[in-house]
Parts: sequence; structure tokens; C-alpha cells
Amino acid sequence: MPNTRSSSHRNLFIVIIAAVVIIALSVMSAFVWPGWALNKQADQPQQQQQVDQPAKPTIDAVALPKDATELLKAMPDSVLNFARTKADESETWKSASPLEEYTLTYGTGKKDGNVTLVVGQWSASDSAKTQYESLIGELSGKTLYSGAVKVQGNETGEYVIKADSGDAESATAVWYNDTVVFQATGSADNVQRFVRKFPL
Repeated sequence: MPNTRSSSHRNLFIVIIAAVVIIALSVMSAFVWPGWALNKQADQPQQQQQVDQPAKPTIDAVALPKDATELLKAMPDSVLNFARTKADESETWKSASPLEEYTLTYGTGKKDGNVTLVVGQWSASDSAKTQYESLIGELSGKTLYSGAVKVQGNETGEYVIKADSGDAESATAVWYNDTVVFQATGSADNVQRFVRKFPL
């Protein structure tokens, strides 16, 4: 007659060993390799940092002059936590003969939180594109982003964001939308955040 008790003990022993091996492998995969439990914890600060990025300004926007043109009025009071702190006529691109041109400063209230925006308008899209190409030709830093500007699915311009060749912490973004050209400068992080949410 077979020894069923011995066979049952052997089967129970095999099951226990298998369970111990599975538990050991699970613990090893969680905390040693590939370490999914540790990776999840490591990702949390980055996710928290993205969530904590401010979306509204803590300072008031400076009012535009009463005789502001339609182009100047189209400039937003704020973009995320950047509020307009200055808006003046300028002649940075005078040699390219824009119809009008302005330099605006958007700030967060912090010393390193400013983005300077130059905006100009031409009578034709081809002239704006020529100015855009001239501006990006002067940039020699690493390209961070580039692509097409689209309005309601139609391509109306182009954009490029480049790190400054002499200072990787700073960046310049240039884009044109139909007849209007924009150039934003500041820290690389500020410029990228500002441009991504800029409405024009």
C-alpha cells in the first residue's frame, strides 16, 4: 500500500518551497531589480514638481496705454504666472521696416523670473517670414524645439526655441504667425513655459 502521508508531506514541502521562491523573487524585483517600488518613489518628486508649477501670476499686470494699437491690445495681460510689467514701442527691428513694433516684459515678481518679448507686424506674411528667418539665422545655440505654428489646423507660421550658445541656462524663442513676428528671451525654463502657453 503506498505511503500517502509521505507523498502528501512531499507535495506540501514542494508547494511551500515554490511559494517562498515566488515571494523572494517578488521582493527582489520590487527593491533590487528592476526596482519598480523604488522607481515609483523616485518619480514622485518630479511629478510633484510639475503639479506645483504656478499657473497664475502673483503680481498685477501693468495697464496698456490708452492709445494702444490692436496689435498691442492683443498681447495678453498674463501667461501662466508671468504678468506684463512693461510695454513700450521699440526699434529693435527698425531696419526690417515693420508697421509697428513693441518690447514687453513679463515677470513673476522674482529677480530671475522675467521674459522679454519683442513683437512686430508686417504688411505681408512673406515679409514676416523673411524677418523670422533672419532672426533664427542669428541664433547658434542648440535647438530645443521647433515646428509649425497652426491655427485651427492650418499652418500659419513656424517656431524655434534655442539655447543660447554662450549660456545653456538661457534661451531664445522666435516664431511668426501670419504677419506677426515674436522673439522671447529669458531663462531656458521660463522661455519654454511662456511660449508653450502664449496664445498667439
